[in-house]
Amino acid sequence: MEDKWIVIVNVYAASKKAGALWRGIESQLKARGIDYLCHMTGTDGNACELAQSAAAEGYRRFVAVGGDGTVHDVLNGIMNYVDSPDAVGAGVAVCDFTLAVLPMGSGNDWIKSTGVPRDPVKALSMLASASFIRQDVVKVSLLDADGSVKTVSYMANIGGVGIDADVCRVVNVNKKLGYRGKILYVVALVRCLRKRVPVNVRIICDGKVLYDGSIFSIAFGIGKYSGGGMRQTSDAVLDDGLLDVTVIPDISLGVIARRAYRLFTSTFTQVKELTVGRGVSVEVSPEDVRPYAEVDGEVIGQAPVRFDVMPSHLNVLGVRR
Repeated sequence: MEDKWIVIVNVYAASKKAGALWRGIESQLKARGIDYLCHMTGTDGNACELAQSAAAEGYRRFVAVGGDGTVHDVLNGIMNYVDSPDAVGAGVAVCDFTLAVLPMGSGNDWIKSTGVPRDPVKALSMLASASFIRQDVVKVSLLDADGSVKTVSYMANIGGVGIDADVCRVVNVNKKLGYRGKILYVVALVRCLRKRVPVNVRIICDGKVLYDGSIFSIAFGIGKYSGGGMRQTSDAVLDDGLLDVTVIPDISLGVIARRAYRLFTSTFTQVKELTVGRGVSVEVSPEDVRPYAEVDGEVIGQAPVRFDVMPSHLNVLGVRR
């Protein structure tokens, strides 16, 4: 059972073409003699539930067919099981699991750090050749006012607090209404910029104050890419045991516009107006307005929020960089 792959296909990925694309890929999977069990899903949270149930049944190898959201759901299903009393009692650990992706999403940002090809057929060849690496996982905890944990989510790539989480909220609502395409992000960004209000936060990184003041956005990454190729945490490394933090303060839109092009280069974190840091544990506490937080593009709730790195815990499809 542990050698069989659980394949979870998000039929709504690739502008609802993933189901049809998967049928073409599936024949090659069979031709290569890869043992698998397939589940199709198009319901919010269902991929997480499927992965958790399969993990509880003893399966340890998973393939997410879709984009970053599908990867996020499958990872969280695995982690929900690992955190369960049954798994803890049996000594099951995150390092027992392998997560692969056949990319069919709109952004596919995670694979830009793992080195998985954008072409799902080429990604399948990598899977068949058993090209795996270890990467960190980040535990993301929403907190009550007294610091106790309310809910937990897990991150494979990048999360954020502030304007990018607001954009994700708008985009995800529009996706549920049936809209697709990258134009969604542009429209959402314009809408959020018009409605933005100052947000004051304190950021504690490994017990020390990294930033205290008004923010536009904060990015937290173990991967380099988000938002279809932006490099908000351009120096992040998947397996160094550290979380990279990039704080964009509440500066004028004019300054943001002049610096925006650097978001798509490796020099973004060198922009003088930014505050950058790196640590094992990072906590964001709002002073008044409670900003939303997102993890791998999925909005999880409102700050306060804490990010804790779990070093090199997960086997993933990829190549060592």
